[in-house]
Amino acid sequence: MKIAIVGKPVKEEVIPFVRRLMEILVQQGIELTVADHFVESLAPFTPVPSQAEVFTRDTSLQDVNYMLSLGGDGTLLDAVTYIGALQIPIMGINMGRLGFLASVPYAQLEMALDALLKGHFTLEDRSLIHLDSDQEVFDGKNFGLNEFSILKRDTSSMIAVHTYIDGEYLNSYWADGLIVATPTGSTGYSLSCGGPVMMPQTNNFVISPVCPHNLNVRPLVVSDKSVISFEIEGRSTRYLVSLDSRSKPVDASIQLAVRREDFNARLVKLNQVNFLTTLRTKMHWGLDQRNG
Repeated sequence: MKIAIVGKPVKEEVIPFVRRLMEILVQQGIELTVADHFVESLAPFTPVPSQAEVFTRDTSLQDVNYMLSLGGDGTLLDAVTYIGALQIPIMGINMGRLGFLASVPYAQLEMALDALLKGHFTLEDRSLIHLDSDQEVFDGKNFGLNEFSILKRDTSSMIAVHTYIDGEYLNSYWADGLIVATPTGSTGYSLSCGGPVMMPQTNNFVISPVCPHNLNVRPLVVSDKSVISFEIEGRSTRYLVSLDSRSKPVDASIQLAVRREDFNARLVKLNQVNFLTTLRTKMHWGLDQRNG
């Protein structure tokens, strides 16, 4: 078995857990490959095992069985970009803050690894959103797990995002921006803009305006079989587009459209973890003293 590890710089207090993780995997005879930037961030605290390989974004991970994401939800979103169409299962170990996607606490690391190595888990496919554009924006990584966004830059005035569904005019959103979120992303940026929570296996997108300058637009749920396209208008000639945490400036002349990606992200779920439990415990959904 071969396991890849990605991570963001972690706090010093969790270094013993990272060290223990690698010790367990080596003891179990697992082949390790570690992302180059994570190796660099660990260097002041602990070296990676000498037998571990190091991989970059250009390295093929074709022979990897699982990927461990060490960090928060942002780290897991980044892990998806390494895997792409390979659909390697990802287990997120939370060493950050909320940990909605990276749902395994680092204090339960040994239990989680034992479950992974024994096969005591389920796999959950999550839909991705794909960006089509007439200019290269994200270096071929034109997909995201959470959302695609169009945003104004800095403190410039609001923008108008003329939006179409399968070529049919939907609306012109006068706002600071517009978000198209997957079901997974419905608990992220879209939620903070008033969008609904969707169950992970729902085959939909949610379109949510960011700070709209009118009172008669609300988030809209549409089928993920749709192609959603945009034209941008505003006083500025440059705007921001983003896929999850990756943002790039673009010119107003760019042609943009989003659709469901042809492949999924595959998440490892331990038996005691499910979406509704996480929604209640992490985000306090339905919190009411009458519920005990």
